[in-house]
Amino acid sequence: MPLETVALEHLPASHTVHLALFRDVKNAAFLHQQLLDRNADFEYAFVDASVVVSRHQLLSAVFKAVLAAANGALKTPNVHSEIVTSLSASNNIADAYRRFGISPSTKDLVVVKVTFPTNSNPEPPSGDKIWQHLQTNVQGDAVDVTDDNVSAATDIAKVRKYYKLNGLSWVEAIKDEKEKRAELEMLILGGMALRGV
Repeated sequence: MPLETVALEHLPASHTVHLALFRDVKNAAFLHQQLLDRNADFEYAFVDASVVVSRHQLLSAVFKAVLAAANGALKTPNVHSEIVTSLSASNNIADAYRRFGISPSTKDLVVVKVTFPTNSNPEPPSGDKIWQHLQTNVQGDAVDVTDDNVSAATDIAKVRKYYKLNGLSWVEAIKDEKEKRAELEMLILGGMALRGV
């Protein structure tokens, strides 16, 4: 099952993080509409995979959002919308949704589901239940959330634009693609960390 359960250190044990990556999604408009309609069955972080450069970047946003949720410090309606905005280097929430969240034209999609017990739902859904729901509702090819699969979906031009990383001649001068990507990742993580400081 390509739904992965991830353990992140220093997060409350009550919170469980599930990740999935779908390539070549055919029904992004439907999924986007579920979010707009606030359909509770679709409470996921739907992230456009074209703006993700690595697992590290994705998990950094997840960590920040889950910590905010656990500490009652959310700036958005829930932990899933917080994950999307945590990917942004700016404080503009509407911009973050538009740039990093799903849109009707999204082709590759990262899905994050954070589960934890609540008063209304003391038994959060299992990974199997979440996976069944995603398989039923996401029309795309599920692949493992590896750096290779993530980077295959990355649109570097879009990433550079959104994180304001164009015109960095020292990055352009790096010939090794892996090294260049690592430098971009560090710059992106720095931008995400400094947001709101």
